[in-house]
Amino acid sequence: MSFETVRLAGDAVELLDQRRLPEDERYLRLETAEEVARAIEEMAVRGAPAIGVTAAFGVAVELARLPDAELNEEALERTVERLRGTRPTAVNLAWALERMSRALRAEFSAGAPPARVRARSRELAQRICEQDRATCRAIGEAGAELVSRSARVLTHCNAGALATAGYGTALGVVRSASRRGKIRTVLACETRPFLQGARLTAWELARDGIPVTLITDSMGGALMARGEVDLAIVGADRIAANGDVANKIGTYSLAVLAREHGIPFYVAAPLSTVDPDTPSGDMIPIEQRASEEVLTLAGRRIAPPGVEALHPAFDVTPARYVSAIVTERGVIEPPLAEGLARQLSEAGLEAGEGT
Repeated sequence: MSFETVRLAGDAVELLDQRRLPEDERYLRLETAEEVARAIEEMAVRGAPAIGVTAAFGVAVELARLPDAELNEEALERTVERLRGTRPTAVNLAWALERMSRALRAEFSAGAPPARVRARSRELAQRICEQDRATCRAIGEAGAELVSRSARVLTHCNAGALATAGYGTALGVVRSASRRGKIRTVLACETRPFLQGARLTAWELARDGIPVTLITDSMGGALMARGEVDLAIVGADRIAANGDVANKIGTYSLAVLAREHGIPFYVAAPLSTVDPDTPSGDMIPIEQRASEEVLTLAGRRIAPPGVEALHPAFDVTPARYVSAIVTERGVIEPPLAEGLARQLSEAGLEAGEGT
């Protein structure tokens, strides 16, 4: 990749500001957990794995700046809770923060000196970042096996390098398939209201020289009916134990349309996105964002005064519409609940632990 989504630079988090893309490639320099939290809330970074990595870095920079006398378990938990509350649907956020919290609580319990706690926090946050990159490449290689030759691939939102620490989940599959000469074009839904498809997915793919065609969110069904889509692949913000998938609003509609037209609908995500403590999609909290984000476009209001708007950021696709889930440990075909449980068990994981 020719860019980094997020990185730890000294005692600061450097974050590619996704709100400015594709016009301006600018990195934010964030030196406190509060600055990191606001960047997550304000969509400077988005995508479940990327949010998790960014939050882990946020813990590290906060502990780095605290005086020795204030560096304690209470400060750690206060930091973790502030970051945890930024985006409720993306389970990778809670997973990364719990991993940081558990390891650092153990350091405090063992009476580790402040320098050791700070070093441990940086080491673990960096490991979470590096593991995410390796995980995405494994997802890409596994998922590429599902892609037919000269495929026209439909995707929604952005599940690429910008949504992860690098390479991507759904776009990781596309990248790996492209290296094998399998991709004719990627059909990228624009993804209102933040236009992640138009601004981010199209930018990533064009930058990598992968053919991409932008479509409006309402075109998917018509293109499927005309035989112009070979498969659909998306990422996920949370996967319930039964295989129900929460992803960017609009995913559910595309999955239903894909089933109607006999088109495979795949989900690519790391095991850390699987939440075995959530039995089904009905239990996944759906973030409700401000209606103003729907009522405006590029800073200008597009609806008449007095009109309100709904803005659930995600929807839930029932497992019955998912042809397969691709994780770093391979492809899971229905019954999805059994396959997810098996992979978690093989990875030595228990409910709530993640990878």
